[in-house]
Parts: sequence; C-alpha cells; structure tokens
Amino acid sequence: MREGSAPNFCPPVEEGMLISLQDERGESVDLEFLGLVLHGGRRYGFFFPVSDDAPALSSGEVVCLEVTELDDDEQPAAFELVDDAAIAEEVYADFQQATRDLYDFE
Repeated sequence: MREGSAPNFCPPVEEGMLISLQDERGESVDLEFLGLVLHGGRRYGFFFPVSDDAPALSSGEVVCLEVTELDDDEQPAAFELVDDAAIAEEVYADFQQATRDLYDFE
C-alpha cells in the first residue's frame, strides 16, 4: 500500500480504487482515486480519469476536485471542479509534495 509523506495527505485505502461520478451532462465518468489533500480548511481529491486506453494504475493527466459534501462517516460524498486557478495550483503543489515518492511528475 502506498503512503503519503505529508500530514495533510490522505492516501486511498487501496491502490486502483475506482469511483464513478456524473459529469455536468449526466454521463458517468470512472476515476481512479489518488488521494485527498487538506488545504485551507477544505478537502481536495485527486483523480486519474480511467478509460480503455488509460486503465487504473497507469499515468496521465490528474484531475483535482473539491469535496463539497461529506457522508455520515465524514467521508467525501460529493465533488466539484476547482474553479479558482490559484487554489488549484496551490493544492496540486501540496499533492505533488505529499506524493513525490509515489508518482513521477513532469
């Protein structure tokens, strides 16, 4: 199991963990959960879009989504795209720092 190297990083409970979310058009999108970063009192999830050409545990573009709702167990239940580019850059930098021993960033 992979572990992050920062106190503000929550790794997935298992590698290759997939979730399905609906996009703004109502279409289902499969995403591999890479981890959660706590930043400025908010939670941000990092995901890898999964497809036939890019299966789980492969590499590619990372998507950052803000957690907007928690379930009864305080687990993320709803996400939204991060609209603020400056915040997205800050949390992505936190993610890169926390996972520098796990992933190669170009």
